[in-house]
Amino acid sequence: MSKPRRTGPPPPDGLVVVDKPAGLTSHDVVGRMRRIAGTRKVGHAGTLDPMATGVLVIGVEKATRLLGHLALTEKTYEATIRLGQATVTDDAEGEVTETVSAAAVTRDGIDAGIAGLTGAIMQVPSKVSAIKVDGKRSYARVREGEDVELAARPVTVSRFDVHDVRHLSDPADLVDLDVTVTCSSGTYIRALARDLGTHLGVGGHLTMLRRTAVGPYTLDAARTLEQLEESFSVLPIADAAAAAFPRRDVTEDEARLVAHGGRLKAEGAAPGPVAVFGPDGTFLALVEETGGQAKPIAVFVG
Repeated sequence: MSKPRRTGPPPPDGLVVVDKPAGLTSHDVVGRMRRIAGTRKVGHAGTLDPMATGVLVIGVEKATRLLGHLALTEKTYEATIRLGQATVTDDAEGEVTETVSAAAVTRDGIDAGIAGLTGAIMQVPSKVSAIKVDGKRSYARVREGEDVELAARPVTVSRFDVHDVRHLSDPADLVDLDVTVTCSSGTYIRALARDLGTHLGVGGHLTMLRRTAVGPYTLDAARTLEQLEESFSVLPIADAAAAAFPRRDVTEDEARLVAHGGRLKAEGAAPGPVAVFGPDGTFLALVEETGGQAKPIAVFVG
């Protein structure tokens, strides 16, 4: 039986790295975390499908404003791809649409297919994704019987390693691959499974997916919902920002300026958000350099 809603003062601003269980949507986890934290100000970075488990980064209070930037970071997954069967959803939750013997699939063929899915590629997302088509979610259109065609989009797969190849006798003539994938935001691991199966001429889908890292946040730091119900705490927002973004320390005058939305001089930082800290270590803002200036994109004080 779940514990009652946490009461008392609002929780501190920060992140919680949750080890999401199978069977819950990311929205379900947010709902549980709102009760555990005792606040409505809870959000998540990077959706996980109900079948998937692993790292789901949750923001609490002001840290929810970090989430849109964290969602753009690189992610790592452990997955199992089944060759020889295609499904409606490109994963094990969907109806099987085709079964083809994968007995003749070779390791050389698998490696060649994976090579073509590694690096900067154009990927067509799964039809049952949350991408909107004319204002309506693609998965909703598929459920209503529509044949949805989504446009390919650029993604980067920096790692696609096979750890094990298993030829299955039950179900007959199928092949399971255990893989590790590191990829850019917006990459669909289900689509990689689908496209590998298509390349090999036998179809493919995902049977297991576990996210092990979102940027610097890994399973080592993750806690289950049950553990959080027993002992709730957050990674303070300053520590979270320092871990995820390049750091810039400023003077008192610069701190006052950026706290009021003012721009700083650029320091030649790489593209992307930079976390700005005051002389006392307070996390002040995220800035992004453009046109010789560092412009605040989110201010966390004042």
